[in-house]
Amino acid sequence: MDVTADTLLAALLGYLCGSIPFGLILTRLAGMGDVRDIGSGNIGATNVLRTGNKWLAAATLLLDLAKGFAAVMLAGRLIAPFDAQMHLHPLAGALEAVPVAALFAVLGHCFPVWLGFKGGKGVATNAGVSFGLAWPVGLAYALVWLGVLGLSRISSLAGMSAVVAAAIVAAVLGYTAFVPVLVLIALIVLWLHRENLKRLANGTEPKVGSKG
Repeated sequence: MDVTADTLLAALLGYLCGSIPFGLILTRLAGMGDVRDIGSGNIGATNVLRTGNKWLAAATLLLDLAKGFAAVMLAGRLIAPFDAQMHLHPLAGALEAVPVAALFAVLGHCFPVWLGFKGGKGVATNAGVSFGLAWPVGLAYALVWLGVLGLSRISSLAGMSAVVAAAIVAAVLGYTAFVPVLVLIALIVLWLHRENLKRLANGTEPKVGSKG
């Protein structure tokens, strides 16, 4: 398989995994209608929580995380296997297959073709991607996410902090093959949170458990 085919396959694999709308599927199976009709209209765990069902939100979070992890693992095993140092085998100077799968898993979640390209904001899926790329990066992601959430009780702030932290930690720990894609994902996630950033700036961003 040549470089172009590897890259396209990785993109397709990542996108298909990432675009599974677990939040929408679970809320419909639970008889709660379309999660896009409440709150922010997103399909992620934070909006599922607005249904009042914490277990459903937790399941959505875990499944969204799992699909990001699965996309990276499948690409790593099927297209461009990891070496012993957790670095990727180069594909003739082209973009490596695994970071491509990681990027498209997040893009699939955020812009699923099945839902008119209107999905979630990528935080949980990027958590799975980070664990798949390198567990220390994933661990840092989780610690920052949970730490900021525990201190602020603001889901958007915790998610944005985690995606930025993942890119920084990858650079500090020497996972250089992953830094560009993690930076790009962070920029996408921040852009999708632009309204949240405005509310954070003026102090009106709701906290977890509030009615806002």
